Amino acid sequence: MTNAQNTTASSLRTKVAAAAELIVVKVGTRVLTRPDGMLDDARIAALAEELHQIIDAGRQVVLVSSGAVGAGMGALKLTQRPRDLDHLQAVAAIGQSRLVETYDRSLRAFGRHAAQVLLTADDLDDRTRYLNVRNTLRTLLEYGAVPIINENDTVSVEELQTTFGDNDRLAAMVTNLMRAPLLVLLSDVEGLYDGDPGSDGARLISTVTRLDDATMALARDRKTGLSKGGMASKLAAARMATLAGENVIIASGRQPGTLLRILAGEQVGTLFVAQGQTIPSWKRWIGFTAQPRGGLVLDDGARRAIEKQGRSLLAIGVVEVVGEFQKGDVVALRDAAGCEFARGLTNYASSEIARIKGLKTDAIAAALGHCPYQEVIHRDNMAVTTGFRVQG
Repeated sequence: MTNAQNTTASSLRTKVAAAAELIVVKVGTRVLTRPDGMLDDARIAALAEELHQIIDAGRQVVLVSSGAVGAGMGALKLTQRPRDLDHLQAVAAIGQSRLVETYDRSLRAFGRHAAQVLLTADDLDDRTRYLNVRNTLRTLLEYGAVPIINENDTVSVEELQTTFGDNDRLAAMVTNLMRAPLLVLLSDVEGLYDGDPGSDGARLISTVTRLDDATMALARDRKTGLSKGGMASKLAAARMATLAGENVIIASGRQPGTLLRILAGEQVGTLFVAQGQTIPSWKRWIGFTAQPRGGLVLDDGARRAIEKQGRSLLAIGVVEVVGEFQKGDVVALRDAAGCEFARGLTNYASSEIARIKGLKTDAIAAALGHCPYQEVIHRDNMAVTTGFRVQG
């Protein structure tokens, strides 16, 4: 890196740090546990001290913490992660109490409190509950407490779509929920490398200005019995947050003082730069949190109008209706190849759109007997998600 590039990178880091009055920090299982699976109390104590110093300096922090299953395995002296759901959820229940108690004990040394917040995907999928979670977190921050967020593993069931998939994704959702300018993903690696981190020739990438497919292909997952994550899930989380206009840093959680160095503007880990301006909270929920109830396949003209010109979706641009949904539901907008590029709140039920698809607006009344809306989805109720790969 040239001197000019170093100066530019340093200036960018300084700006990111200065804007981060609210930070979401996600810490993974491998950072919090020893090789034997037991919680590393010393590491949690060091993290708690960093969080206290950040808050004491006038910033606010929300922590998304993995480690419940790992803590439960350590408490029960298990050598392998349970495979069946019942045992996995039981181990998580035992470990969660141990995890939060450790955080709370460490924070109390500095006169602060840990506030446990357990979530399922349903909590953020429902708009009212979504707002309730945000209000609660804001109030906890007012008290100077540290919200410790984790997925409610004891009741989350993937088959019922109540799971986030991993805590990296949950952290990105919380970042968008709180409109936090910075998300820090603390991992057991120093950041994103241009090759296998274990090889001698691999170099750490300091800054990523565009999270495209080539960057996503750099992910190198290292699965263990304690974690479902990996670099691929971290890059997906970074994409979700940066598309909403926030910055993300992936850095090592095993190096002392990592958070303080980041907030001092030092070049730590890999910085993923926000893509454009921040988008409103309403559109964040529509585009990156609420789960679609169905989908609409659009023609190329409709995609261009929405994606490039910020237009509303009209019935004439709809080619196919996918699934069943009601008025007011979030639906995914896809092109002919099945690629999702936007989401929005539909003004019509799926049965109605099936009757008016491909029609001009002035023909809707004849097809339905009335025309309550000119738009199938108004642009104010739509979020472009181009480049964001959703689950499923």
